Formats: sequence, C-alpha cells, structure tokens
Amino acid sequence: MMKILITTDWYKPVINGVVTSVLNLTEQLESRGHEVKVLTLSRNCHSYKEGNVIYAGSVGMGKIYPQARVKIPVVAREYMEELLAWKPDLIHSQCEFSTFFLAKRIAGELDIPIIHTYHTVYEDYTHYFSPQKAWGRSLVQMMTRKLSDQVDAMIAPRGKIERILEGYRVSCPVSVVPSGIDTEKYRRRIDDGSREALRERYGIKEEEIVFVYVGRMAKEKNIEELLWYQKSVQNNIKLVLVGDGPYRTTLEEKAKEYQVTDSVIFTGMVSPDEVARYYQIGDLFVSASTSETQGMTYDEALAGGVPLLCRKDDCLKEVVMEGKNGWQYENESMYLECIQKWKEFSEDEKRRMRNTAVRTADQFSKESFAKRVERVYLAALEERKRRNVYAA
Repeated sequence: MMKILITTDWYKPVINGVVTSVLNLTEQLESRGHEVKVLTLSRNCHSYKEGNVIYAGSVGMGKIYPQARVKIPVVAREYMEELLAWKPDLIHSQCEFSTFFLAKRIAGELDIPIIHTYHTVYEDYTHYFSPQKAWGRSLVQMMTRKLSDQVDAMIAPRGKIERILEGYRVSCPVSVVPSGIDTEKYRRRIDDGSREALRERYGIKEEEIVFVYVGRMAKEKNIEELLWYQKSVQNNIKLVLVGDGPYRTTLEEKAKEYQVTDSVIFTGMVSPDEVARYYQIGDLFVSASTSETQGMTYDEALAGGVPLLCRKDDCLKEVVMEGKNGWQYENESMYLECIQKWKEFSEDEKRRMRNTAVRTADQFSKESFAKRVERVYLAALEERKRRNVYAA
C-alpha cells in the first residue's frame, strides 16, 4: 500500500469539479488501503491541520479569479516538516500554482514522483488575466510545457485534454482518466411526489418541459446562449439554472433584456446534498459550454437518468451517443431540432433514452476512477525506480 500526498489550491468549502474529484479520490484510495493526506490552502492567513488535511495560510486573489487564493510566501513550516517526516511515496498535484510549489519542494527533498491532473484549459480563461487572447494562449502553452518538465506524468480527465496537451507538446506521459462521481448518489431516483413538490416550489406546471443546467455561473460557461435560445423555445418549456457565480447578475439582466424572465428560473446555490434532486426535475440537461475539462455535471446528469442537450465539444466525444442518451448541437436550428425530436418521442422512447443515460454513467464511477489512477501511480513509481537504478 502507498502513502499518497494530494496537493490542491481548491478544497472545501469551495464547490467545484476539482474539489469533488479530490474528495472522491481520497475516499476511494483510503478504501483501497492507501494512506492519504491532503495539502491545501486555508481560507485565511493561518495554517492549521484537521485530520488528514493540512491547510496552509493564504490570501485572497479574487480580483484575478473568483474565490482564488495564493499561499503566503513563508507558510506552514512545521506542517511541511511533518509531511517530510511522513515520507509519502508520491505526490498527486491537482493545481498548477500555490500548492504545486509546495509539492515540488517535498518531491525534490524526498526524490519521489509527482503526478499532475490537468483540470483546467487555461486558454479558455484568458479573459481573466489577459486582454490579448492570442498572447494569453501562447503564455498558457509555454507554462504547460514547463509544468510537464517538472512532473513524472499527467492525468487528463477527458480525451479532449489529452489532445490539447499533445498540441502543447508536453514532455511527460499523459493518461486519460475521467474524474469519478458517486453514481449511486445521482442514480437514486426521487419519488414522483418529491419531484413534483420540487417543481411546484418553482412554479413549474405538470405539463411543462424542464431544461436544467447545473454549475457555476461564469462567462466561459456560455449560459447567455441558452437564454438567447429560450426566446424561441420558452412556450411550455422552463429553463432552470442551478448554481451561482460571478456572472449571475449579468445573466439575470440578460434574461430581462431577452424578455424570457417568465420561463427562466435562477435557483441560486444549492446544497451538495440536494443537487442530485435538482438534476431530476429536468427532462433534459442543457449546456452551451465548450470550456469543460472534466464534464462532471454531464456525468451526474446521465447517472440521474437525464439525457443531454449540449453544445458540441470534444469533451463529449466519449460521452454522448447521438439520439440514444442525448444530442450535441452546433447552432440554434440544431438546438431547436433536437427539442422537437424530444417532444415527438413516445413515453417508451423517452424511457429508453433515460435508461441508456444511466448505463452510460457507469464508466464514470468513483470506484473505477480510483483504480485507474492507482495504475498511473504504480507506473510512475516503477519508472522512477528504473531511472534510479540506471543512474546508479
């Protein structure tokens, strides 16, 4: 069994794909007998420890990116010494910034491998740090190549990310491992009474079709496109947007501008324990994003038996079986065409599509995720051992 240190700039109470991935991976690795510690950033300038999690003091950098934080230069010295004394077998880095530098220091002193999961395609986020998109993209490529020189292997959550990393000409091996979800949690059907009560809470009538989006409300998610399309589909169709984020106020203003406020519902932030129920009030899960890397909300929707209607993206290449568990669209006319197909389906056809959605999600279970990550770890350890023998 291995001692594994996971480093991440993002952790509870923040809710995002990185945090969900880390929590599921930690749980599953521990269930497989490994010893796991997490090194992350605290939400203030103080360092402390809770159980197997060490929080390094940090300061907010929300002006660069919402909820972002950066470690204080001299930080958590006693806890760093404790981690060095613990002697992990390897480090699994989840973020490229603050905690990555801590990971590098520990890995260097102990001569152990670093595995890095490339969660974020930063060229989709250049509007946060660069007015020039081309310049921002070149910077991202250069930084990613430099990162690849400092790690033993990378994990890509989707084939889309693997292809992007190949385009960047990274120097380390890359393995595709989809981030795992708790498929049982999302598969557990809420009874019709609970579903109807939840729909009634938001004034949704029994005969109305519901499109549901779950996720962070940020510019790169392209939710504005869904609002624009709602102008053409709002008759008998409600668009339910679940979540919150820096772009929500702008989206609410756009809904007014497009005159779709009567058919669009902003639920605000929903407790993680409640999210599974919100997927299931939807007839279809909709997304216009092309910035997804993990696509965990797609997987969660499928596990809940909710077919997808999403903008075409490489992230969905291994996920959507056209017309069987959902559709991908490229423009408004295709979006409307898919909606018409759904409306014309019989109840048996809709049921088959929902069942196929559930089966599709099996490949994204957290148990499968941990097993595949474990294989990456073992390969990296074996390669490090081989190199050390050769060097000697």
